[in-house]
Amino acid sequence: MVLDHERLDVYLVALDFVVFANEVIERLPRGRSHLADQLTRASTSIVLNLAEGAGKLSKPDKRRYYVTARGSATESAALLDVCLRLKLVGEAEHRAGKERIVRVVSMLIKLAMSLEDAARATPTREDEQAR
Repeated sequence: MVLDHERLDVYLVALDFVVFANEVIERLPRGRSHLADQLTRASTSIVLNLAEGAGKLSKPDKRRYYVTARGSATESAALLDVCLRLKLVGEAEHRAGKERIVRVVSMLIKLAMSLEDAARATPTREDEQAR
């Protein structure tokens, strides 16, 4: 049985990013557990919010979770920037991570926008009563 979130391409790309983030986390030096914890939470939050949003029935609920996932993705990108500035990751690794996360963010923006357009096209109860 395949669940709704497993059908989303962005979910699979986000899972790949979690693996990438974990590789970065495993190589962080001692004394950087705060960065490791934050990157773990942010990268995992992308996947979890995608799954939770896909399981919602209303389009506004789905969109809210996808927008939250996008926030976690941009947080993950900022954490990669911090790691680069602190010389905890190299340029190539940073670029690879940012390319992955930019793809996730782009996909999430399109997904959220498609739900926003659909929500506008769907008449609300107030629209029905006004007729």
